[in-house]
Amino acid sequence: MVVIDYFLSLGSSVFVPLVLILIGLVLRQGVLSSIRSGITVGIGFIGLGLAISLISNTLEPAVNQIVERFSFNLTVIDIGSGAAAGVAFSTLIGALIIPAVFILNLVLLVIGFTKTMNIDIFNYSHYAFTGAVVHLMTGSVVIGVGASLIQATWSLLSADYSAKKVQETLGVDGISIPQGYAASTVPLFSILDKVYDRIPFLRNSKLDLSHLQGRIGMFGDPVIIGAALGIILALLAGYNFVDGANLLMGVVAIMVLFPRMVKIIVEGLLPISEAAKSFFNKRFNGKEVFIGLDSAITLGLPTTQIVGTMLIPITLILAVILPGNKVLPLGDLAFVAFFTCMATIIHNGNILKTIISGVINMIGVLYIASWFAPYFSKLAANSGATDIKGQTTALWNGNVFDFILANIARFGIVGLIVLIVITIPIGLYVKKVTSTPKSAE
Repeated sequence: MVVIDYFLSLGSSVFVPLVLILIGLVLRQGVLSSIRSGITVGIGFIGLGLAISLISNTLEPAVNQIVERFSFNLTVIDIGSGAAAGVAFSTLIGALIIPAVFILNLVLLVIGFTKTMNIDIFNYSHYAFTGAVVHLMTGSVVIGVGASLIQATWSLLSADYSAKKVQETLGVDGISIPQGYAASTVPLFSILDKVYDRIPFLRNSKLDLSHLQGRIGMFGDPVIIGAALGIILALLAGYNFVDGANLLMGVVAIMVLFPRMVKIIVEGLLPISEAAKSFFNKRFNGKEVFIGLDSAITLGLPTTQIVGTMLIPITLILAVILPGNKVLPLGDLAFVAFFTCMATIIHNGNILKTIISGVINMIGVLYIASWFAPYFSKLAANSGATDIKGQTTALWNGNVFDFILANIARFGIVGLIVLIVITIPIGLYVKKVTSTPKSAE
């Protein structure tokens, strides 16, 4: 725990650059170039952290005001991803999961079952949560760790599957996104994308930002869109002019600053990407290896920001009208963009497809988070991480991989065997699909 706490205390702005510097040296990038790349990425992550804190400072008060103003009567409180991750890492499984997943990743990379090396250690908390719930259900540490490792494997396979689209959209080769939540949405959004291709209205839709700007000029500019979204949120919150104007400026700042920060990260990653291609071409016959990063690097995409902001009031409405939902979105509501970021990638920035997929996904998130509430509340109580009375959860818990794994692994060793049997053909399928030459696609 002391070693794990030390690594976690470094933060992504220190730990990720250190890992990237090491990777750069291994790839023969050169000492100074490796240091520059790693530190540049670290600067980008510091910038992202400031932009994310802007979301917290700007949007959370408005969200709380909207919830209070409309007196939503829901019994399970969403305490947010930060607290949820803390609960997950404070468990016995959480103490074991970082070295276990890291070793597994290396083994899978060596045997060729994945192309992704996941250095996004801070988001291993998703795997810890699944394992902790399974441990709670079965009483077995082995089954709990096993479920966590299978989820980590699924996330790696999902990252491999979506890697080319991620690289094309962000303009950086050699990266992927195995982040615990984002990876779990790739299957859903990929299936929906194929469904949309069968619906003429959606198949022919060209509603991305460039199309929007071409049709309505300055009204399609991110600054103007951000201002409009800020006004809508201010009206819903019942803000006066001063508070509303501050909210509007905060939303516009988010729309403008995120892309700038992501550009800094991309600047640092490009030399490492080139070094990786050269290294593997020379020594491994062009074998691909992807650096697995946090989904935060996608938040600079305008479609993600627009749809993410629109989904704030939509998610509140869904929470009220969905029969059987118990969750009051609160702690994670300002960060809904994280829940839909991979839809932007899969749907090639199409705003219409992304918002439809986002709504469908948030319905699933609310129901799954409701289902996990009793288990999460018990874990939170055991950890002493929260003193909130009654049941708690987080939208962060609304992870379909968590849900599937927990419901199968609860059957003990039989469930674990079933999950392993399921995972092998999935891995072979992903390997086949991602090995297809572009000319044959």
